[in-house]
Amino acid sequence: MQHSSSEDDGKFSPTSPVDDRGSTILSAPEAPEPAPGLNGNPVHWYDADRTEPYTRIEPFQEHQDTSIEFFYKPVTLTSLAVALAALGYVATTQDVLEEGRDKRRVGAYAAVAGFLVFSMIQFRDGPFIRPHPAFWRVVLGLNLLYELALVFLLFQDLNSARAMMTYLDPNLGRPLPEKNYAENCAFTPQNIWNAIDIFCLAHALGWFGKALILRDYWFCWILSIAFELAEYSLQHQLANFAECWWDHWVLDVLICNWLGTYAGMKACQYFEVKHYTWRGFRQSRGIRSKTKRVFTQFSPHDFTAFHWHGTASLLHYVTVVVLLAVFLAAELNPFYLKSLLWMEPDHPFVIARLAGVFLCALPAVRELYQYINDPRKAVRMGQHVWLMLATIGTELLAIVKWSKGQFPAPLPTTVRIAWSFGAALLVLYPVGQFGIPSARRYLRGRLHTPRTKAQ
Repeated sequence: MQHSSSEDDGKFSPTSPVDDRGSTILSAPEAPEPAPGLNGNPVHWYDADRTEPYTRIEPFQEHQDTSIEFFYKPVTLTSLAVALAALGYVATTQDVLEEGRDKRRVGAYAAVAGFLVFSMIQFRDGPFIRPHPAFWRVVLGLNLLYELALVFLLFQDLNSARAMMTYLDPNLGRPLPEKNYAENCAFTPQNIWNAIDIFCLAHALGWFGKALILRDYWFCWILSIAFELAEYSLQHQLANFAECWWDHWVLDVLICNWLGTYAGMKACQYFEVKHYTWRGFRQSRGIRSKTKRVFTQFSPHDFTAFHWHGTASLLHYVTVVVLLAVFLAAELNPFYLKSLLWMEPDHPFVIARLAGVFLCALPAVRELYQYINDPRKAVRMGQHVWLMLATIGTELLAIVKWSKGQFPAPLPTTVRIAWSFGAALLVLYPVGQFGIPSARRYLRGRLHTPRTKAQ
């Protein structure tokens, strides 16, 4: 007898399974557990279909730039063969270098070159594809080598570190003369003219680069003023930080730093409005067009304007403050390192370090900006920003360790009070801007929430 009454039908869902006779099945029997393998046969790793997309390692960049096709073809085995041939020729023959001291030095350089070749071929791509992703892989490799060298030096005492620097340059290892730039501070045209030197150009070029990295007027201005305040605060330790007031605020901030920042921001504005149309090298006709295409390979593929929004949220505020502190530490570290390791300001190692920080900071800041503004794409901290933070932190550790007993003068009371006041402002501002409004919204929500009685 079939159950077709409305009372019985209401007990079950319209989608409940029924058998052939129309009666409802309350529970289906459990299906047997499938046998391992494929159709009962075991599957081995070498049986996998290598044409499936899950078996391929996709590059970090979603879109490869193939405007010059040859340079984007995989040449890993060719590079390996060329590198091994070059290593074997230099290492086993006497035509280039004789055995002994020269080859010991070149052996160290060859180890560095081998690491950079591996970096160029096997490291993950960064955020930039111009002039080529491989270039930025080499930059990351250089940064990693510098970080490893810092980690090694961190475990040495100061005298041992100075002695090791002589292996790289025999002219090092001699104490530096004390330099003070605040001896004649009369505000006269002659004194200002005498203070203009090659370092003024270095100031302008440095701030041109910082503007390209940070891409924000206010960011650059705050960092410029903060660095001058840091020089005031630390001149009891480093004599070359002692400058005339007009050297700090007129020559440095208002002239050199402003000119560099202005030129850098104008370059950013040009790249922002520039129309990017990329054609392949083969599609370019004529010598002039092909030459222009080669030079444009060293320009940005596209350009992103940075809007940090430091007061928009607590995350943006903390990010901006941390980035300012990192840049300030990156500016101050070379002054302490060259003083402790006895290197002149124009030494090639100092210049290479400054140039390296610029190249490493370009992709690092780009990764950081994407991390805080588009967390759906950037689910983790980028490799460039991670390594830049590690490098600057390791420099700070080495400076703190080697500075013991080197700077006996105590921190002036006025400097201690000024920095305590500044730190208090940095803490009180987010409390008033974000903490108190959040607490008010929380309390207002609790007060207006209706209370429910327990059943």
